Amino acid sequence: MEKDGFWKKAAVYGGFIAGTLLVGALAGYLISGSMGFYESLNKPPLSPPGKVFPAVWSVLYILMGIGAARVFLSGKEGRKAALVLYGVQLLFNFCWSLLFFNARMFLAAFLWLIVLLALIATMFAVFRRLDRAAGWMQLPYLLWVAFAGYLNCAVWLLNR
Repeated sequence: MEKDGFWKKAAVYGGFIAGTLLVGALAGYLISGSMGFYESLNKPPLSPPGKVFPAVWSVLYILMGIGAARVFLSGKEGRKAALVLYGVQLLFNFCWSLLFFNARMFLAAFLWLIVLLALIATMFAVFRRLDRAAGWMQLPYLLWVAFAGYLNCAVWLLNR
């Protein structure tokens, strides 16, 4: 691989990873004042400690960014639509945090999460069609958000 090609690819990967992490960091910043409230809620079995979430989300955002970069670099037809889908699901992900933590609208957040799950599942399939590895990198995200759905629904039920 020529030197210029390497740096162009590195810039694409870096841009997608950094952009995705920035969206997550902004959401984290905006909900940081609500974490004490979250700790006071009745939570279901299997609820991880609050300090687990930033680590897990960081890994997931990195995987999302790598997957999006791979799709972008694939050059295949359909990549633009796949990246729009990527952006839409990332926006839904961001808004879920605000609905759940800041607005404390647990039922609305759960319903929003169902839509997010559908978006992620679609992204998984579309990414996989364009770049197999990029698709599979979304599976941990899909599974984690499904788990978050369990937590969200249970928090709604336990704190009505």
